[in-house]
Amino acid sequence: MGIALNVDGLKTIESNHNVATTADRLDNILKEKGMNVFARVNHAADAEKIGEMLRPTELIIFGNPQTGTPLMQSEQTVAIDLPQKMLVWQDADGMVSISYNAPDYLAQRHHINGCDELINKINTALDNIARQAAE
Repeated sequence: MGIALNVDGLKTIESNHNVATTADRLDNILKEKGMNVFARVNHAADAEKIGEMLRPTELIIFGNPQTGTPLMQSEQTVAIDLPQKMLVWQDADGMVSISYNAPDYLAQRHHINGCDELINKINTALDNIARQAAE
């Protein structure tokens, strides 16, 4: 099980659980770490409401003003990508993964300067949270 940085700025890790269990684990871990969990969106359930099918897909939106505020102070446009999100999804082969925006990608995208230590800290924290949820 490894995290890979894709060219599109997403990090993805495979989960050992189904989407609902992975999302539950992720939600609980985030709350245990003191994060604000703002929303949990079940895209598959929403698709079902309009008579469409979508493989299991859940999005968890979360953040912490102690980490987000300095990034927005550096470059306010990063607010379009904050709060942070993690997508728990099942592919066509049944593999479940967690994907999220790489913090260093967001720093590059928004030309954030002077926050390298914070970006590294966020990167490590998100990697650890994703791995723990996927185990």
